[in-house]
Amino acid sequence: MSSSRNNPQPPSDPTRRTVVAAGAGLAALTAVGLPLAASTTATAAPSAGSPRSVPRGATSWHRYVQGPSSRTVQPVRVIASTGDVRLPDALLKRGGAVTVLDRPEPVAPPRWPEGTTAEASSSHAGNGGNDGNPRTYDAGNAIDGNLDTFWNDDTLGVFPDTLTITTPAAQRLSGITVISNSDGVPTDFTVDTWQDDAWQTVATVSGNDAVQRAVTFSQSVSTTRVRITVTNVQDTPRGAFTRINEVWPAAVQTPDVPSVTIDFGKVVVGYPRIRFASASANSPGVRLAFSETKEFLTDRSDFTRSDQSGGAGQGTDQFAVPPGGTTWTDHKGYLRDGKVYADGLHGFRYLKITLDALATDAPVAQPWGTVRIDSVDLDFTGYVGTPSTYRGWFLCSDDDLNRYWYGASYTNELVTDTFRQDDVDPRNAWSASLEGKLVLHDGAKRDRDPYVGDLAVSARTLYLTHDDTAAAARNVLADLADHQRADGWIPPASISGYELPLFDYPLWWVTCSWDYVLYTGDRSYAARYYPALVKVLDTWYPSVTDEAGLLSKGLNDTGRYGDYAFLDRTGQITYYNVLYVQALNDSAALARWLGHEADAKRWTARARAVADAVNAHLWDDSAGAYLDSSTGAVRHAQDGNSLAIVSGVAGTERAASALDHLDATTQLPYGNAFMDNDTLFGGASQRVYAFTSYPEIVARFESGRESSALDQIRRTYGWMDSHDPGVTDWEGIGPDGSLYEGGFTSMAHGWSTGVLPALTHQLLGARPTSPGYATWEVRPHPGDVTWAQGELPTPTGPLAVDWTNSATSFTLTLQVPHGTRGTASLPVSASRGVVRQEGHVVWDGHRARGRQVAKDGDRVTVSGLGPGRHRFTITH
Repeated sequence: MSSSRNNPQPPSDPTRRTVVAAGAGLAALTAVGLPLAASTTATAAPSAGSPRSVPRGATSWHRYVQGPSSRTVQPVRVIASTGDVRLPDALLKRGGAVTVLDRPEPVAPPRWPEGTTAEASSSHAGNGGNDGNPRTYDAGNAIDGNLDTFWNDDTLGVFPDTLTITTPAAQRLSGITVISNSDGVPTDFTVDTWQDDAWQTVATVSGNDAVQRAVTFSQSVSTTRVRITVTNVQDTPRGAFTRINEVWPAAVQTPDVPSVTIDFGKVVVGYPRIRFASASANSPGVRLAFSETKEFLTDRSDFTRSDQSGGAGQGTDQFAVPPGGTTWTDHKGYLRDGKVYADGLHGFRYLKITLDALATDAPVAQPWGTVRIDSVDLDFTGYVGTPSTYRGWFLCSDDDLNRYWYGASYTNELVTDTFRQDDVDPRNAWSASLEGKLVLHDGAKRDRDPYVGDLAVSARTLYLTHDDTAAAARNVLADLADHQRADGWIPPASISGYELPLFDYPLWWVTCSWDYVLYTGDRSYAARYYPALVKVLDTWYPSVTDEAGLLSKGLNDTGRYGDYAFLDRTGQITYYNVLYVQALNDSAALARWLGHEADAKRWTARARAVADAVNAHLWDDSAGAYLDSSTGAVRHAQDGNSLAIVSGVAGTERAASALDHLDATTQLPYGNAFMDNDTLFGGASQRVYAFTSYPEIVARFESGRESSALDQIRRTYGWMDSHDPGVTDWEGIGPDGSLYEGGFTSMAHGWSTGVLPALTHQLLGARPTSPGYATWEVRPHPGDVTWAQGELPTPTGPLAVDWTNSATSFTLTLQVPHGTRGTASLPVSASRGVVRQEGHVVWDGHRARGRQVAKDGDRVTVSGLGPGRHRFTITH
């Protein structure tokens, strides 16, 4: 799910490399555990040049597996330390030397004389604060000697903001100290003093990032008034306000705060654990800041659930270290007496440990003393994916594609986790009906809630890698159906008490339910939740269908409903309608499997009618693509055009035209944008979603555009793989390849793992065609890849595929599990290729020479392939 903070929801060498194939072929490989390795960050996406051809050899797919070998994950390096820190590298390994952080007790700060007053350009109204206790934000808080109170202006993102301090008598000043807090510091400001009946500038500060900033004047002055004019501040989740806790009448230089920053090598998820060897007797505090990227690694975390819920952590997790030391695991809650708060589980790559404490945590924790750390590690809570746990795998001649496949799998392993009350999205997402169950969350960091739209991608990734945990998808689908509204609408997730209004996600529930049955053959689920499917298709969606036969957002009071990215779209939207066609056809297939032929016929007929209406009302002849909407500004979206092709709404000519339009208008170095202009919102034509890129990649493969599909993969996933944090797949990419929502962006998001099913189903070419793989198809799309192999897990055993591709021949070998039958669709291109099965000619270049053999365009199909080994060769 794409986030919306205003809505209640949750390289070194840039040349692509080729690899050596597994010499074991399709045989089972010995499973080994691998340590969590460091990833390499880079600054450019891989080039799209042709891969170098290398022979197959003994290297297996195991080396691409990214998961840890156990639930205990250790950091791989120390990347920085500040202040008085001795032996920072010692905390990387348990036992032996220890890391020591030391900070002297601070001296009493200078105070303004009695009678000093303060006034401000504006002050925020009082409220309950982050912790529910009444707070004021008046200017006087900046001179009251209490670091826990602060002045907060009342003009969000509007500058300048001024704070003026007036003393009862002239004071000799050589500087001041401005103290803010981790909710966001003033970055740019000037200091003026009143002299000779006029304001005189005595200091200018720019680019500040320090909470405590000593400001030395250009010369000592005698004055009765000091004015601070703020022109910019840090923009944090708390908002771009000016916040000043204290101003001291002297420039107080303080030593650097002792801190150590460690790198876990890639995004990880779980409970951080610190083994403290000992500490001084004054109960010194430590503060932990987490980030998935270096860019947003500061004194506060890039994201915390306590920030999201208005909690008391102020962007960090806190602990007070006892003198005798202890092993502390970061779990949600206060240490004692409502003080020293920790957020618990985190998704992150980088961790900054600082000897410090919040002023509000005194006396339980103090911001000084000595702390000795033995080691730091993580209790990993995601799915532990090792070679021994993979039930499906992939390998090909292109090293980059292999990395993207296993990076996607690892991303999905991070979000395959148990639904726990302390860890889930704090915006009313907890549900007793999900507690303790395995689910597919959206992201490792956020959103910690399973949205059904994300399952359209992440569940497929799960079925193709670790299908033994398919219950993670079933649990979510069943729970949402159990919370179906009386009018048939199905909630997108448990967030907001199952009431977050999304227009498209009930359709994703339908398609994901079919996917679940298709991959697993779970008839009991299909039968139990079939009535929910009927109700959403035959009751709720007809209530939002207009006279043209199209879904129209706004009908039946749906104008306020959002979608996967909370886009401000209303009326006839191509994306909603082609997704509706897909859902209707998927439901028809499920109905036939269950024996409900009348329902199947009705839904098939409706799908045809909606498809016809889309083509009649939403095709733009001038652009050669489908409109995003029939009303408002003209634009053409990736989601609608791609799904129109994948769902079969677009015929061959329109599919080709739509893809040509996307080629001409949306290509970026980091993928294809999801809109072709900025009429929906500023920067839309620079935003890339891997979620909506997945159907476009599939459409390109299935339309015979393998080269452009692989190019799009290499740009999109190459960018993410080669930029910090590396390995994992981002929620969204913004202008110039940035994190599209800054530090709030999830850098490990299950909905972005579509490269994995695309490479398995389209490049390798194997996919189920009826529930439980009772029937299947192998239809390779090689492009410039010279060989590929892999296994798909089915309920009766692996379906193994191995092919090689060259200018003169193509060879395909299948190992088919019992209880299944399928079809091989072999690429013969425009040449009169001769096809042999087990050495016997079945197509002589002109006509079939065997039963169940047919020519279909540029392919020869061989049907009725049962259990056992099958080998085909094509010579051109």
